[in-house]
Amino acid sequence: MVHGERQGAWVILASFIAAALLSVIPVPASLMWLRPEWAVLILIYWVIALPHRVSLFTALLVGVFIDVLEGAVFGQNALSLVVVAYLAWILYQRLRVFNIWQQSAVVFLLVGIHQLLSQWVQNLSVAGADSALFLMPATSSALIWPVVFSTLRHLRRYYQVR
Repeated sequence: MVHGERQGAWVILASFIAAALLSVIPVPASLMWLRPEWAVLILIYWVIALPHRVSLFTALLVGVFIDVLEGAVFGQNALSLVVVAYLAWILYQRLRVFNIWQQSAVVFLLVGIHQLLSQWVQNLSVAGADSALFLMPATSSALIWPVVFSTLRHLRRYYQVR
């Protein structure tokens, strides 16, 4: 049974690696504010789908990895991802029964919280944005949530990730 419990762990890891790669793909400066927060989206999905496997510790590890990858203030993403994972964990039973557009609204709020916490940490280090454009990824993330949700759900079911 040990094998059955760990089945599909590579799918979860691969999805976080894909999110990290999507986060660092170069885009034109004019489109930078429209890039979805891939790591947050993937984290929210796995916390909702498998709250017993993807936890606050996973959020901390992914956050530190993203901090190092993007060269962000150390702990910026770790802090905000842990907060988002905690909120998603608290709400996961409700989120499971919401339709996809209601989930998108909650994703908008969760990504917005991530953006606000990241901006707060950046402002502490005098590297914050001058405008409210830093909240735009919350909108693009909410709009792409139905695709992310259905793709990851298909992968979870196909590879029987439990």
